Amino acid sequence: MAVGSDTAGPPGIEPHAQLRRSFVYRKLLDLGARFGPINGGAVALDFGDLAEEVEIAHRMGLADLSPLPRTGFKGTGAVEWLEAQGLTIGPESNRAYRQAGGAMALRLAPTEVFLIDSLEGNGAIIDRLTRAWGWGVELPRQPIGYPLPRADSHAWFALSGERAPEMFAKICAIDLRLEKFPNGRIAQTSIAKMSGIVLRRDFGAVPGFHLLADSASADYLWDCLLDAMAEFDGAPVGLSALRGLG
Repeated sequence: MAVGSDTAGPPGIEPHAQLRRSFVYRKLLDLGARFGPINGGAVALDFGDLAEEVEIAHRMGLADLSPLPRTGFKGTGAVEWLEAQGLTIGPESNRAYRQAGGAMALRLAPTEVFLIDSLEGNGAIIDRLTRAWGWGVELPRQPIGYPLPRADSHAWFALSGERAPEMFAKICAIDLRLEKFPNGRIAQTSIAKMSGIVLRRDFGAVPGFHLLADSASADYLWDCLLDAMAEFDGAPVGLSALRGLG
């Protein structure tokens, strides 16, 4: 990868210039990442040659999306409250439901939803829900669940490319072959011997998977993924490459 070339545009920002940084930002800096500000977070946009990264992303790319907005809601009445706020959430658990603007509502259980933003990362729907939630003064209280902020608890990585299911076979017991694991499906499973959430969400015509896992182990998981990708000529890519997939 042509780290340091001028094809990606002007120099980026220092990660410390933003309120939020990735759990693996030091590793990204060592790899030559160029960061940009998105909704108060420092996001790795590219590593120096965007055109090359788009090619890598078609084959197998690993992107860090941890600075982008996400949150959760859980408990009796949580799904009904979210629907009353205008979200579309289907009845089936372990499915992701697309929202207006591209955010995704991951229904992990009958009473639990994990929300991740679109790749634009403006946080509009998540900010709106965070402001809107609150118990009323009525007694007994109406069951509307409770918020579970996820920005600090879970790292967020994305894998793209035709060979991603082959890589997953090395570190995950779930069969993630494209014909067995359709778009929108969720698996709550073990990834590299740690608990995590896998969502199949393609980037246009390119297969894609989102990984959500314990932020305290983000460095470990990142290294495991890079190691598992090596034989498939996979490499880190920035957010701009994923956006370029359509």
